[in-house]
Amino acid sequence: MKNIKKIFITVLIIFTFTSIAYAGRYAGDFMLIGPGVRAVGMGSAFTAVADDGSAAFWNASGIAQMQRPNLEVMRAFLYENLAAYDFVTFSIPLPAKTTIGMSYTQLSIDKIPIYDEKWLVYNVDVRSSDVDLQLTGDPDGYFTSRDQVFKFVFAKNITQVINLGWDLFELPIEYYGGAVFKYIKRNLYDHIGTGTGFDLSFMMSTDFALLTDVEWLGKIKFGTNIQDIAGTAISWDTSSKHSDEVITGVRYGLAVDQPLDFINSNCIVSFDWGEMYDFKRHLGAEFTYNDIISVRSGIDDEQFTAGLGLKFKNYMLDYAFINNTELGATNRIGLRIDL
Repeated sequence: MKNIKKIFITVLIIFTFTSIAYAGRYAGDFMLIGPGVRAVGMGSAFTAVADDGSAAFWNASGIAQMQRPNLEVMRAFLYENLAAYDFVTFSIPLPAKTTIGMSYTQLSIDKIPIYDEKWLVYNVDVRSSDVDLQLTGDPDGYFTSRDQVFKFVFAKNITQVINLGWDLFELPIEYYGGAVFKYIKRNLYDHIGTGTGFDLSFMMSTDFALLTDVEWLGKIKFGTNIQDIAGTAISWDTSSKHSDEVITGVRYGLAVDQPLDFINSNCIVSFDWGEMYDFKRHLGAEFTYNDIISVRSGIDDEQFTAGLGLKFKNYMLDYAFINNTELGATNRIGLRIDL
């Protein structure tokens, strides 16, 4: 159409933008979807596990558990294929039990329709009496909305042996600390919002067998992740210079990593809890046979999840299914490579 003055977007996008402008506490909701495939298959109960590249989100300190450089990529379609969700991360161990990593996450929605604002000038009665002013329902164009997060991750491992004295025992404890610097960029039609934020995380692991005097038990792990410490501001390039505030979120996790040597297998059971906008619980499990095939399942805030992993040499192909009753079932697929 000719003489296009301004545009307004569909009711869904208008509502979304209004939520951003007037309810800034939800400005970081897209960052809470959670990247990776393995973690989601385990019900998002990954704070105390976090031993792959997706730890950049779940618990950055966890990348210090890696023994080799790791590359991970993921793609998923969310909200009944309305949005594409992409994630790529690379981590590399360094000397002195230090590991660094980088990750990129993007949530994008294509072909959002736009309409000429001039049609709003005429009321329904005028449009109904003039055939040239009657709306066809066809959009005047399309645009793509993108939300992006770039992260740099640093993590370090410290080992300590605690002597409990007397005739007891020495207890080895592994401590992991992690920090994340992130740059956020949001594109909505012809406006851009940007911001920087910081996350801090911690994890500790010890021998569960020594603690319980049950020789066959494995390791017990505890982790915590504090996202957007002191809040993260996202500033928009609008005429009002509007700024949104991403609130601080805290998450805790507990996991038991149990070898099953009698069947050449391993089992992980994990539990997460925490609050970001509202309180949620997560429960997950992973069973791995012969370091080749992994079966996963979990409960992500009352939603059932399941997953499968197949390993060939240094390659791991992961699949996850999330049964979200409100947003529709989602399938994810990803590839992890130990370099």
